[in-house]
Amino acid sequence: MIPRTLFTPEHETFRDSVRRFMEAEVKPHDEKWQEQGFADKSVWKKAGEHGFLCMSMPEEYGGSGADRRFSMVLMEEQARINNSSLGWGLHSEIVAPYLLNYGSDALKNNYLPRMASGDMVGAIAMSEPGAGSDLQSVKTTAIRSGERYLVNGSKTFITNGWNCDLVIVVAKTDPARGAKGTSLIVVDTSMKGFSKGKRLKKMGLKGQDTAELFFDNVEVPAENLLGQEGNGFIYLMQELPWERMQIAIGATAKCEAALAWTIAYVNERKAFGKPVASFQNTRFKLAEIATEVQVMRVFVDRCMELLLQEKLDTATASMCKLWTTDMEGKVLDECLQLHGGYGFMWEFPISQAYVDARVQRIYGGTSEIMKEVISRCLGLRGKD
Repeated sequence: MIPRTLFTPEHETFRDSVRRFMEAEVKPHDEKWQEQGFADKSVWKKAGEHGFLCMSMPEEYGGSGADRRFSMVLMEEQARINNSSLGWGLHSEIVAPYLLNYGSDALKNNYLPRMASGDMVGAIAMSEPGAGSDLQSVKTTAIRSGERYLVNGSKTFITNGWNCDLVIVVAKTDPARGAKGTSLIVVDTSMKGFSKGKRLKKMGLKGQDTAELFFDNVEVPAENLLGQEGNGFIYLMQELPWERMQIAIGATAKCEAALAWTIAYVNERKAFGKPVASFQNTRFKLAEIATEVQVMRVFVDRCMELLLQEKLDTATASMCKLWTTDMEGKVLDECLQLHGGYGFMWEFPISQAYVDARVQRIYGGTSEIMKEVISRCLGLRGKD
C-alpha cells in the first residue's frame, strides 16, 4: 500500500490518543445510544475535556488553533470503530466555522468557548419538508422588526437536532429576492417560540440524533445575524467544499475499516472444510476492493492537501464526495457479501456500516446535485 504523507508524527501521536478515547468512552456505549436514538451529552463534555471539540478554532475561543488534519484524524477514528452516534464533525467543523468566520465578536465570545468545552451542542438547520438539496427554496423566514428578527418556519432531518443548544438557521430575510434574500441567523434553543419535534427514526445512523425543529415567532436579536443580510447563500457555498470533504473522509475510512473486518472474517470462517480466504473468488474480490479503497485514499488525501492550501475548488470537492460515497456503497456491499449470512446480522459491524452508508449519497448534496455542480465546470454548452 502507498504510505500516507499527509500526516506528521504529531498527528499520529494524536491519533493514538483519539483511538484510546474512542475505545474507552464511545464504543462501549454505542448500542445504548442506538437504542435511545441519541448519544448522552456526557460524552460531549468528556470530548471537550480532552480537547477533541472545535480543535481548529483559535485558542482565544477555547480551541487549539490546530490544522484540519487533527479533525480529520478524529473523523477517521470515529469511522474505524463504526460509530454513527456522534455529530462532532458537524458541531466542530461546520457550525463553529460559520460562527468564527461570519459572527460578531459578541457571538463568538458567547458561543464558541462553550462549544469547545462540550457545554453547548451546535446544529445547522438547512433542510425543510419541501426543500432538501435545493436551498434556494427554503420557506423559513426571519423578518426584521426593529432590533430583532422574527423567525418562523420548520426544519427537518437536522443532525444534532435533539441535543442542540444553538442552531444556525437558513432563512429568508427578504423572501422576494430568492437566493439573494437568504441569511444565516443564530438561534439559541432557549428562546421563546423555539421547539424540537420528534426524534426521527432512520434506516441507518440510528444513534445520531436527528430531529424536526420548529420556529414560531422566535424573537432573535438582530446581532445574531451572521455576516451581512442576504449573503447567507454565498456563505453556504463557501463552506460546502470542507463539508463535502468531511463526508468523503468518513466514506474512505469506513471502507478501510470494512476491508480489515472482511479480511479477518474470511481468514477465520470456513466453508467446505477450508478458509473462505482460500477461494480464488474471495482473493480476487478483495484484491479489487483493496485497489478501489487505495484509489479513494489517494484522492481524498490529495484533496485535503489542496484544502489546507486553500486551493480546493467546489467542483473537485464535489467529485470527491460523489466518487467516494458511490464507491463506499459498492465496497460495503461486496464486503457484506463475503460475510455471507453473518453479514446480515446486526452484531457484525459490516451490517451497520452497510445501512449507515446509504445516506452518504444524499446529505451534503445528493449525488445528482454533485453531478450538476461538476458538469457546470466542464464548459458544456446546451441548446440555444
